[in-house]
Amino acid sequence: MSQTAVPQAFPQATPDTQDQTAQARQLPPLINEDWTAVIVGAALIAMVLVGVRPATPRFAWGTEQAPASALVAADNLARSAQVGLLVLAPLVLGAAVLRARVPAFLPGVLALFALAWVAQAMAGYVGAAGLGLEYVIFALAIGLAVNHTLAIPAWLREAARTEFYIKTGLVVLGATILFDEIVGAGMLGILQALVVVLSVWAFSFWLAKRMRVDDELATMLASAVSICGVSAAIATCGAIQGDRRKLSYVTSLVLVVAMPMMVLMPWVSRAFEMSPVVSGAWLGGTLDTSAAVVAAGEQLGDAGRNAAVVVKLSQNALIGVAAFLLTVWWAMRQRTERHGASLGLIRERFPKFVFGFLLASALFSFALPEASVAATRGLINTLRTVLFAMAFVSIGLETSLGSLVTTDGGRPALAFLGAQAVNVVWTLLLAYLIFGGVIFPVPDIK
Repeated sequence: MSQTAVPQAFPQATPDTQDQTAQARQLPPLINEDWTAVIVGAALIAMVLVGVRPATPRFAWGTEQAPASALVAADNLARSAQVGLLVLAPLVLGAAVLRARVPAFLPGVLALFALAWVAQAMAGYVGAAGLGLEYVIFALAIGLAVNHTLAIPAWLREAARTEFYIKTGLVVLGATILFDEIVGAGMLGILQALVVVLSVWAFSFWLAKRMRVDDELATMLASAVSICGVSAAIATCGAIQGDRRKLSYVTSLVLVVAMPMMVLMPWVSRAFEMSPVVSGAWLGGTLDTSAAVVAAGEQLGDAGRNAAVVVKLSQNALIGVAAFLLTVWWAMRQRTERHGASLGLIRERFPKFVFGFLLASALFSFALPEASVAATRGLINTLRTVLFAMAFVSIGLETSLGSLVTTDGGRPALAFLGAQAVNVVWTLLLAYLIFGGVIFPVPDIK
């Protein structure tokens, strides 16, 4: 079977783009993005543990005790600058490892930090907090507003590295989740992930093909819906040697759809008084970005957030296996010279930041005294928040809302939405059966 032609809606690369691509190939990263995120996240945790502990800024305002002027008070700005220095120094070094253009990246990452600060300040308003509007929502909205109203300079685009910030943030998040919580619900998370991935992937691919979406795009869409969104789409693109323009489309679609889901799903959970653990398992198995899972899970409390992270990590753990199987399946489907794949592909595609998350969790669960864990938790949560806020500003800067509905007559977007709707209902049923005490005892997740 020959490959389906690229739809006209995916523009051909310009000479400038081709030159940039050639330069990127000549300068591969010294260490891949996953491992770089692990190293940067570990460096942040290590600095906090050895005593680099600036006071965290205050973002709550809108009351007599905390007026708006408190946000820009000298003390609060000094705290923000100190936290920014702690976060940005390792990020700049990591970007250099990833072969970023550091002279452009530096002002860009400073601007991202400033926009992330504004997003946190907007979320700190008492009215926003009362509506459950988290900082990630404001961060995405700010990025989209800048993207659709201004000409984004190259130095800001250089710093808009969504996955790098998300992966680093997840490594840092591991330091705030106890290992026994993951072990206690890990097998249930793997069980749910397996059932969801296999069934939802098959349905999503079938639906996309029924809507005349080409093979490459249908495969990426199915993986994004069923496994874990952006990371799965990236792994799938590499496994099938897919078109990078299609990958950009899928990742943008995933992130835009995740925003309303991130708001509506926790609201539905609270409105129907669902168990926090069941709700978290539902969110973790449905939302397609790790940052969205964490942000939505935080609206359900500690138990809901931790259950969501456990399920999401279980799905992330399937990326390597899925990449291997997709490589073999794609080779057979396309009848090329390739008849298999090496085990090295699994090692290459497996998300290394999952190892970093688990190692950080193990360190804080077993190796450190409780006093150290308690003393560092607040600052580590602040660092994680900064990283996720920067990630969502980057998402907005990279997303074009118009192209999502016009590409290929809108069929890929409709296929994605249809598959996601089925995924939401099916995963809710599985979360109730697996985590709600119907088939197995309710896991003890605090």
